[in-house]
Amino acid sequence: MTTHARTPSTSRSPVQQASLLVGVVFLLVGILGFVPGITTDYDTMKFASHESGAHLLGLFQVSVLHNLVHLAFGVAGVAMARTASGACTFLLAGGAVYLVLWMYGLFVGHDSAANFVPLNRADNRLHFVLALGMIALGALFTRARTTAAEG
Repeated sequence: MTTHARTPSTSRSPVQQASLLVGVVFLLVGILGFVPGITTDYDTMKFASHESGAHLLGLFQVSVLHNLVHLAFGVAGVAMARTASGACTFLLAGGAVYLVLWMYGLFVGHDSAANFVPLNRADNRLHFVLALGMIALGALFTRARTTAAEG
């Protein structure tokens, strides 16, 4: 008779997996924003200004600050994925932040000094999709956790 030692379960819940995945993607995007070639017109990148001419993948306007925000969001997503409640918070609150960024991008002119992040149309569309996606993941997995806990 063979016995197998059981290792403690370290599996992540779906909401933790989602938070981890979103966090890793943000880290990757933040890093790629500093890679010449992947970021076009890299030599025109500013710290924080609508005048930054650098574009991640030739599409999304970026600056040093913009890339640092992506890195910070990535670190938060990975760190908060340690617990299910932290992961839910990251997805829901992060989605809300991206919803605010989307609205900010709609109302602040592209050439305005207030557009310090900087944001262009492609960024605005992506922020809207990120907001909906993160909020949907957080809500879906929070509901699934609540339903499983009640059952």
